[in-house]
Amino acid sequence: MRTVGVVTVARSDYGIYRPVLRALAERNDVRLQLYVGGMHLLDRFGHTVDEIERDGYPIAERVDFLGSGDAPADIAGAIGRGVSAFAEAFERSRPDILVLLGDRFEMLAAGVAALPFALPLAHIHGGESTEGAIDEAIRHSLTKMSHIHFVSTEEYARRVMQLGEEPWRVHVTGAPALDALSGFEPLSDEELAARGVRLRGPTLLVTYHPVTLLPGHEAEFDALLDAVDASGLDAVFTFPNADAGNSAIIRRIEALADGDERFTVVRNLGTDAYFTLMSRAVAMVGNSSSGIIEAASFELPVVNVGRRQGGRLRPRNVIDTDADGMREALARAADPAFRRSLAGLANPYGDGHAAERIADVLASAELGEGLVVKRFYDLP
Repeated sequence: MRTVGVVTVARSDYGIYRPVLRALAERNDVRLQLYVGGMHLLDRFGHTVDEIERDGYPIAERVDFLGSGDAPADIAGAIGRGVSAFAEAFERSRPDILVLLGDRFEMLAAGVAALPFALPLAHIHGGESTEGAIDEAIRHSLTKMSHIHFVSTEEYARRVMQLGEEPWRVHVTGAPALDALSGFEPLSDEELAARGVRLRGPTLLVTYHPVTLLPGHEAEFDALLDAVDASGLDAVFTFPNADAGNSAIIRRIEALADGDERFTVVRNLGTDAYFTLMSRAVAMVGNSSSGIIEAASFELPVVNVGRRQGGRLRPRNVIDTDADGMREALARAADPAFRRSLAGLANPYGDGHAAERIADVLASAELGEGLVVKRFYDLP
C-alpha cells in the first residue's frame, strides 16, 4: 500500500482538495496523510486546521513557518523557513508521492523542500495563468518540479506540454472543486448565522486578494469598496490570503463594516458556507479564482476587477473591469436581466468527476526512476 501525502496551506486549497481527499480515503490501496501548514495554523486567518480535524483526515505534520508581517521581505522569509520546515517534515514522515495544488508561495516552499528527496510530485491546476500576481511564476515553477500533472482543461494541458512536460504525464481531469457541487445542499439561515453571516436582503459576495506583481492596486481596491458601498446592497467580505499587503485590505474592509449592518467581514466561511453564498448572492465581486472557476456552476454574475486573474479562461458570467469601470460593471452584474441570460451556462472547468480521476492516477502511477527522471518534451 502506497502513502499519498497532500500539502494544504490555506482554506482556499483545502476546499478544492476535499473531493480528492474523500476519494483517496475511500480506497483500500492507498494510505492518506496531510501536511498542514501556512494560514491553517494562524488564529488571524481562522485557525482552519480545526476544520481539517473535524473532517477526520490524518495529519502527519503541522508545518508552522508563517510570521506576522506581510511585507515582501516577510514573505521571502516565510518561503525560506517553509523550505526548512517542510524538509524536516518529509525527513520524519516521507510519503511515496506528494500532492501539491495551485500557485501559493507556501506550496512553493513544499515543492522546493521535496526536490532533494527525489520525492515524486503530483500537481493540480497547472497551466493556468494569473498575470497580476507572483503566483504566475510559482505555478509554472511547480509544474517543472512535478512529475504528474492534473489540469482542468485541454488548453491548460497544452500549456503544460509547452513547458516541456511529456504528454503521458499530463491528465485532463477538470477542476476538483466542482465535484463538491454534485451533492451540495445550501446551509440554512440558522447555519449561516452560526458562521457569522445573517442575510437580510440582496447581498454581494466580495473576495479580494493582494495584487502582488503590479503597483497601484490600492486605487483599484478603493474603487471596489466605493462601488459596493454605492450599490445599496448588503455585502459579505471574506479575508484575503496571506500575500504581501493583506493587512491593509483587512483594515479597510473592517473599517467599512464597523458600525454598518449592511456589511459583514468573515475570516473563514468554510466551503459549505462559501458555496451557499455563491448560490444566494446577487453577484460576486473581487479578483478571486473562485469567481473564474466555481461561480459559473451557480450561474452567478462575477465582477472581476483588475489583472490578478489575467490569462485565465473566462466563462461568460465574468465581467472584467478596471477601477474606472467598477460601478458600471457592478450595476450590470446586479441587473436581473444579466442573471437570466446565464441560464443553462456550462462550466468549462469540468464535469464534476475530477477527484476520482485524480485518485485513480495517484493509486496506480508507477513510481520509481521512470517517473522521477524527466525528459524535456519538445513540441512537434
